[in-house]
Amino acid sequence: MKPRILIAESTTPDGAPMSLYEHDGAYSISFRGQELMHSKASASELLLGKMGIETIVKAPQPKVMIGGLGLGFTLRTVLAGLGPDAQVDVVELVPKVVEWNREYLKDLNGALLDDPRVNVIEADVVARIREGEAQSYDAMILDVDNGPTGMVKESNNSLYSHKGLRAVRKHLKPGGRAAFWSAGDDPHFKARMEKVGFRVGHIRAKVHERSKRAAYVIYVADK
Repeated sequence: MKPRILIAESTTPDGAPMSLYEHDGAYSISFRGQELMHSKASASELLLGKMGIETIVKAPQPKVMIGGLGLGFTLRTVLAGLGPDAQVDVVELVPKVVEWNREYLKDLNGALLDDPRVNVIEADVVARIREGEAQSYDAMILDVDNGPTGMVKESNNSLYSHKGLRAVRKHLKPGGRAAFWSAGDDPHFKARMEKVGFRVGHIRAKVHERSKRAAYVIYVADK
């Protein structure tokens, strides 16, 4: 059996450890020893990107925000679905995650960061949304932390509050869409989205393409 190899380590802004591992050609990122994401379990991230841009693929010069780079799978489907006139802002909290993608994960999805449509912003997406301009984006695709129940940064939870959701809605252009990754059903989160004025739908997402059970949920919120 091939060993699991530690490639790189870093810390979050709160000082918690994050690690990048390789095992038999697959990659994973762990937080405080718990696996956050794995390159062999990317079906939900791919679906998130697809659902996030579903309503804007024919929009002229679409502008998209992706909150959370991870291993780059959501970025992959967003770029595949949009034309050459799109702009995709990728907002990532941990600068080392961007560095890992460029240095160690280039053959996975890291090379996509060099796509001329991509603008990488190393920042806290929660603060970025709170301080940004109204009606800036056609789509906002948010895979921040572990969904409505955060693991990495406690303040990430504010993104999923009434106040945070109102800020997301403010940033969307009329007819725009926000898409959220969630580790499971969250009826309270759905109710909050509806309360701030979104039209909400959801689709279940598998961990692996061949999984029998869809463990995760993608929420779509249309303005």
